[in-house]
Amino acid sequence: MSNLKKVNVFRRNLMRNLTKGIGRSDVQKSGQIDKSEIKKVLISRPNKRLGNLLLITPLVQEVTQTFPNCKIDLFVKGGLAPIVFENYGNIDKIISLPKKPFKELIQYLKVWTLIKKQNYDMVINVDQNSSSGRLAVKFSNAKYKFFGDLPENVHLPYEDYDHIAKYPVYNLRYALSQFGVEEKKDPVALIDLKLSSEEIAKGKTILNNIVDGNKKSIAIFTFATGEKCYCVEWWEEFYTALKKEYEADYNIFEILPVENVSQINFQAPSFYSKDVREIGSVMANTAVFIGADSGIMHLASASKVPTVGLFSGANVKKYEPYGNGSLGVDTNTNSVPDFIRIIDSILKK
Repeated sequence: MSNLKKVNVFRRNLMRNLTKGIGRSDVQKSGQIDKSEIKKVLISRPNKRLGNLLLITPLVQEVTQTFPNCKIDLFVKGGLAPIVFENYGNIDKIISLPKKPFKELIQYLKVWTLIKKQNYDMVINVDQNSSSGRLAVKFSNAKYKFFGDLPENVHLPYEDYDHIAKYPVYNLRYALSQFGVEEKKDPVALIDLKLSSEEIAKGKTILNNIVDGNKKSIAIFTFATGEKCYCVEWWEEFYTALKKEYEADYNIFEILPVENVSQINFQAPSFYSKDVREIGSVMANTAVFIGADSGIMHLASASKVPTVGLFSGANVKKYEPYGNGSLGVDTNTNSVPDFIRIIDSILKK
């Protein structure tokens, strides 16, 4: 581990220890919430990663459905949120922490001042382990403040509660039920980039310029960060099996990461773009996406593509794609023939 990573790990652990008690208390009933009076909501997720921003879209949809008259501000980090939430009509302000707060200290302090100046009806922290997220809730002016965790004596009976896109919704539903709002039983919404029909049509044109437009397409993404990235040999074996099984009837093409690298040495036709919505629009025109746990995997899922997520760690339940026939696959307990059977089950539906 590099010295910079060690410093960041130490900083995060220190902040978590300092802030872990903030807002950690049982939800107390304090009258009833009049849903029509909730007009301004802040959702706190100070994170810059594409996947983590996409994974809060179910919560945004939940808040919108529960409080249809409200406008939502997002407290995030970096510059991706305006792109991800471009077609969410009820998003008002996006309040963004700078990527490097110590180098942009004045801007960093301005963000906290802006949060303090706003008068919110409700503030919701997404990740209970986020120090900045909890601080934002504490620092804000709001009648209703939800810190992202449950009272210690409460355990919600959902098999999919561990999923990072779902438990914030379940937690909010429980918290609101303590204020007289009927607890919904509907499935949690899918993560959603809300691509327009025009974007999807443009994606089809781009894809048809890369592969045979008369055949359906299988998209693969061979990259991921750190330990989540499968080695060249692993992908060579998998890609060889994909070609043998599907090349006659399907296009197989590779979506390249911003680093412009390929674990199959660019053997397949490829698509490269730095435009998140353009990447999503291309994937929206495919029959299935296959890739390791990454922001691009979540982008595929948010583009409503059947998504096969490849997981080598113990975080399948937390991050697996869901909906549209998607699923996470544990590569420790499954082999290439198993992957082919799984892909078959999606393509033959």
